[in-house]
Amino acid sequence: MAQEILNAHNAYRLQVGVPPLAWSDTLASHAQEWANYLSSKGLFEHSGAKGEGENLWMGTSGVFSFTQMIEGFGNEKQYFVAGTFPNVSNTGNWADVGHYTQMVWRKTTQVGCAVSDGGDGQTRLVCRYSPPGNIMGKSVF
Repeated sequence: MAQEILNAHNAYRLQVGVPPLAWSDTLASHAQEWANYLSSKGLFEHSGAKGEGENLWMGTSGVFSFTQMIEGFGNEKQYFVAGTFPNVSNTGNWADVGHYTQMVWRKTTQVGCAVSDGGDGQTRLVCRYSPPGNIMGKSVF
């Protein structure tokens, strides 16, 4: 799982010429705690964790590969325009590219992700990033 998720992230980073991410077991552990909580409560919301970036994905359990989950973030690339955050979306709303920009944020060096299946038939993927991206007034690359 970790290698597949890391490879999927780094494929997007390679496309824009930023260094690859390294896997962090610590970030993965933090992600697992939040994924388990979300699944146990049937929720889908950001944790508000300080000092770490966070991407969330949810889909029908047993249907999606880890690569497809990460592609859910990467598909936002179609709305991305290079610039200073938050002015990075051709829709005028940075949230339309926020998962993608976190994945390719140049200053982010580590990622750790985890999944949890809920009783609601949904798998939740939580990815944590360090240092976090999507910083107001900073360039994505």
